[in-house]
Amino acid sequence: QVHLVESGGGLVQSGDSLRLSCAASGDIYGISAMGWYRQVPGKEREFVGLIRMSSGSTNYATSVKGRFTISKHNTENTVYLQMNSLKPDDTGVYYCNAPYYTTECWGQGTQVTVSS
Repeated sequence: QVHLVESGGGLVQSGDSLRLSCAASGDIYGISAMGWYRQVPGKEREFVGLIRMSSGSTNYATSVKGRFTISKHNTENTVYLQMNSLKPDDTGVYYCNAPYYTTECWGQGTQVTVSS
């Protein structure tokens, strides 16, 4: 099993930057990719982006492309989500995700609030 812990959320103003972290522990060798999702009350959880652990290649949702960057720290089993030029629409609970064989592992989430 894999355990994910997010950190770094907070309250910022429109245009500010914020960096989220997701630390993975457990059977990390079973992880091929790690992703970020976000959710606001009343809406479905939406994909933000992902990084493939072997190649470091990334994919992003159209809404964040060019503003958000996902990176990884190989020795610390940590993935980062650098968020720049934040907008009020980026407000939500951000979750770290890792497909693990036939299951999905999720962190507890961290709140990001962007005020206008």
